[in-house]
Amino acid sequence: MLLPLLLLAPGGAGGPGMPADGRAAGRPVLSGIFTGSGAAGAARLARAERWRGRGPLLAGRTYLPGDDWESIEGPAAFLAPWARWRAARPGRVLVLNVPMLPRSEARLSDRSVARQLAEGARGRYDAHFRALARHLVAARLPDAVLVLGWEMNGVTYTHRCGPSPASWRAYWRRIVTAARSVRGQRLRFDFAPSRGRDAVPWTRCYPGDRYVDIIGMDAYDQPRGTGFRRQVEEPYGLRAQVDFARRHHKPVSYPEWGLFRNGDDPAYVRGMRDWFRRHRPVYESLTDYCPHGVWACARHPKAAGEYRRR
Repeated sequence: MLLPLLLLAPGGAGGPGMPADGRAAGRPVLSGIFTGSGAAGAARLARAERWRGRGPLLAGRTYLPGDDWESIEGPAAFLAPWARWRAARPGRVLVLNVPMLPRSEARLSDRSVARQLAEGARGRYDAHFRALARHLVAARLPDAVLVLGWEMNGVTYTHRCGPSPASWRAYWRRIVTAARSVRGQRLRFDFAPSRGRDAVPWTRCYPGDRYVDIIGMDAYDQPRGTGFRRQVEEPYGLRAQVDFARRHHKPVSYPEWGLFRNGDDPAYVRGMRDWFRRHRPVYESLTDYCPHGVWACARHPKAAGEYRRR
């Protein structure tokens, strides 16, 4: 079943309780809880769904390992448990975080990153992403959402944008073009920076509307002492995201969200829940391990209660 992802309109800067774009009102929001990347993570989703008690979890999110190119190509053994999860219930969708470069958390120098981005922009790595698309089609996951090069505006990942935004944008376009060339794929590409400016404004990394299907954002409860309103209104924050998406006629998503610097913070959970109701993302996925989670992290009983509240 191909979910109508592109029929979900982006949100915008509407008043409290009202979606800025009426086309988004009433659309279903697919919810997920990240419980682990491998087979055990897929298996735990049923338990998380029962604990949550608020309907099915239809967004299954996981990360491809970024150690080497073979793992980025989506090995059959890695995809198989997620394909079984996807097939077991109509309406489910796999959300797959895809590194753009290997050694994804190796803390490589900016010079090394810039060189690899330039090579990617020239097409050196196209074959790896054609292989990924073929493997997803073979696994009966042709309509997966690919969160490609996530949090590119930060400094954590080798696929960061800051060392060469122009090369990064060109490389993203090469990847999407390569993957879309594979027969049978119906992939969707999610551009998902971290909330705020971080190392570079995420707008500098945007590769163009032809190559992006969803505009996401990873939005954790940080920095310390920052309330939800500030998270909405800060430069390159939540409101900037939905406004940008509306201008570019894209739906929004929240591949990662969760607690962090402010501990057991039910006000943040309530703020995010109300934000989802107002702006109707394609999907949202809570990161559920300490210090972010509410099911697998016993440190946060108040936030857990708020999360389960209907």
